[in-house]
Amino acid sequence: MKILIQSVAALTALSMTGTAAVAADTTKKGYGQGTAVDEKNRPCGAVEFNSRYAGLDAYALSSDENRIIITFDQGYENGYTAKILDTLRDKDVTAVFFLTGDYAKKESALVKRMIDEGHVLGNHGMTHASLPELSEAKAEEEIMSLHNYVMNNYGYQMQLFRCPCGEYSDASLETVKRCGYRTVFWSYAYVDWKTDDQPSPDEAVKKLTESAHGGEILLLHSVSETNAAVLGDVIDKLREKGYTV
Repeated sequence: MKILIQSVAALTALSMTGTAAVAADTTKKGYGQGTAVDEKNRPCGAVEFNSRYAGLDAYALSSDENRIIITFDQGYENGYTAKILDTLRDKDVTAVFFLTGDYAKKESALVKRMIDEGHVLGNHGMTHASLPELSEAKAEEEIMSLHNYVMNNYGYQMQLFRCPCGEYSDASLETVKRCGYRTVFWSYAYVDWKTDDQPSPDEAVKKLTESAHGGEILLLHSVSETNAAVLGDVIDKLREKGYTV
């Protein structure tokens, strides 16, 4: 819970120093951090996103340069989440799990465990629909129907939203904010979601440690066998590099 408070506080601090809100452009954009990095090893795409959209409470980096925030997109279950939760518990790490409606409805035992063990639940859309492809009313429904389901069934009020498919528009970010949420993308992700083409453990550890940077919001997928196997080692190595995880 302490890490939850600190993580949310870091995002709140960014909203106070961000640029003014941008015009409500409805053009659909696809987010990606890119491969170019700055002098702090932060992906330039994430830095640029923060600069442009912090005024809409939308972030790809946190302002806490000592911390790395681990997040998982939780669209379906592949049998590895319990092991991931075991590792997070053993390493005393709080993560953010972005749930879809299907997951929230089908995996109640795992969702309850996330809450009981102090993790943060985030909103990943009731149907995982791309918000820029929806009308304003449908986009609000996509967000708030899941918000209300989780509140009614788990007694948990979600505050963080991750855009399905990594797709957004200026207008959809405004919709998320109007629904009382902060939008959270990521500053590093690698291809870990292809269950039939998993990276080797050594490759995964190398990518995740060499890409580390202060304020990192790390996107992982719990359907990855490799992630479940190496998560503990990655946490240890990030801490050895001086980061709080």
